[in-house]
Amino acid sequence: MKAIWKSVFTLGDLQKRCENSLVTHLGIVFTEKGDDYLVAEMPIESYHKQYSSILHGGASAVLAESLASAAACCAVDSKTHICVGVELNINHLKPVHAGKLIAKTFPNHIGRTTQVWTIEIRDDKGNLIAISRLTVANLLLS
Repeated sequence: MKAIWKSVFTLGDLQKRCENSLVTHLGIVFTEKGDDYLVAEMPIESYHKQYSSILHGGASAVLAESLASAAACCAVDSKTHICVGVELNINHLKPVHAGKLIAKTFPNHIGRTTQVWTIEIRDDKGNLIAISRLTVANLLLS
């Protein structure tokens, strides 16, 4: 497969862009980059949980949107475009109480004005915890 990335970046570059943001606050770390996918991990700490001691769905949503948004931004020329989320859909499939989440995103569509990304979130045992889809708009920088 031909690489989809239009911007040159390392995992460290992505992490640096997210300094002092919700990404770093929740402990999200970019861990793997392939020709057509990106992976990030997030630990499950007490502040990621809801009142019933299971992972809060909002934490999963932040992981999904953060990962796919980062990938979308790297799939356009960063000198001419930025990407912004338009719609996020997430289905929570299995509760999780501890460990870490591993999320992988890959594109369904990379167009001139929009992109659609799928995000699979698994626990550290490989169980599918949530599946998500993010649509982003590719905006021209002015």
